[in-house]
Amino acid sequence: MSSSPQRKRIRKSPADRRAEIVDAAAAIALTEGLECITLRRIGEQLGVRPGLISHYFPAVEDLVAEAFGTAAGAELNTLLPADPATQSPTDRLARFFALATGPTYDDISRLWINARHLSRYRPALRDRVGHQEALWRGRLEALVLDGVDCGEFRTADPYVTTIQILVVIDGLGAHANTEAADRPEVVTRMAVSTAERELGLEDGTLTRRSAALDAARGDAPAPSDPDGTADPAPVPEAAHGVRP
Repeated sequence: MSSSPQRKRIRKSPADRRAEIVDAAAAIALTEGLECITLRRIGEQLGVRPGLISHYFPAVEDLVAEAFGTAAGAELNTLLPADPATQSPTDRLARFFALATGPTYDDISRLWINARHLSRYRPALRDRVGHQEALWRGRLEALVLDGVDCGEFRTADPYVTTIQILVVIDGLGAHANTEAADRPEVVTRMAVSTAERELGLEDGTLTRRSAALDAARGDAPAPSDPDGTADPAPVPEAAHGVRP
C-alpha cells in the first residue's frame, strides 16, 4: 500500500522571510494598529512559531518601526512617486490631493495618528516617523520646485509652502477616527485651497484638473467647480489616464 506523497516544504531565503514578516506586520498595523504587532500575532498570521519571528526581530519594537516605515513608504510612493510620470506639476499635485484627502487613505491617516502617539515612548518608532516625515517634505517640495521652475507655480519660499500644505493635510487627517460626513466643503478643501493660494493658482484649479484626469478614463462625471457648477475646462494634454 503506497502512501500519499508528502508536499515538499520550500525553505525561504532569509531576505524573503524577513520581508514576509515585515509585510504581515504592516498589514496588521493598517487594519488593527501598531499595538497589535506582537511576535505571537505575526506568527499566527504566517503560520509559524513566534521564535522564528524573534530570530529576525529580537526586539519587537524594531518590527513595529519597520512595519510603520513599510506602510508609510508604500503610501508615499503611491501619492508622490520618486520617479513621476510625464504629467505636469499641476496635474501631479491634483492627483496627490485627490488621493491624500480622500476616504481611501483613512487607514493610513489612522496609522500616522497611531505612530505619532506611540513614538513618544518608543525611540525606534520615533526615529522612523521622523524619517518618513522628512521623505514626505522632500518629495512634496521637489514637486513644488518643479512647478516653480516651469512657471506653473509661484511662491517665494517653496519649503515654507510645502510645510503649510502638509500641516493642513495632517490637521484634516487627525479627524480620521471621527465622523466627517457632515464636514463643510470649505473645510474638506482646506488643504487644496491652501495649495492653490500659496502657489498662485486660480481657485478651483486643482479640483478641475483632478476631475479632468478622471474624466479622461471615461468612468467619472464631468469636471465641476467646488460649488458644483459645471466646468467646460478641457482635459489637460498631460493626462495619461492615471486615476487621481
